[in-house]
Amino acid sequence: MAEIKVENLKAQMRKGMLEFCVLLILRHRPAYTYELIATLKKAHLIVVEGTLYPMLTRMKNSGMLTYTWVESQSGPPRKYYSLTPKGIELLETLRAVYDEINVAVGILLDESFTVSD
Repeated sequence: MAEIKVENLKAQMRKGMLEFCVLLILRHRPAYTYELIATLKKAHLIVVEGTLYPMLTRMKNSGMLTYTWVESQSGPPRKYYSLTPKGIELLETLRAVYDEINVAVGILLDESFTVSD
């Protein structure tokens, strides 16, 4: 029973970070979905297309991303996503929030940290 709860918690935490991670990847250059998935896997964040496609569509519809179709030499055209100015702004905000949370968790993880009354 505990194993199911742990896996559910891990899945929820990954989903919460996925948008941030996609923005981090796209800050370097445009990428198509397979490249995003491969890069996330390389970083040990396993994600499936069924999770990523709806998120990319939502981010595009909210003005965070844009895309262009690029012909492929090995198949159909590919949709390359890139950040919009609004997406860059969101990335900067998420980065600041992440940094704050990371510092706070680091403090709490420190074995020498004690709670004072």
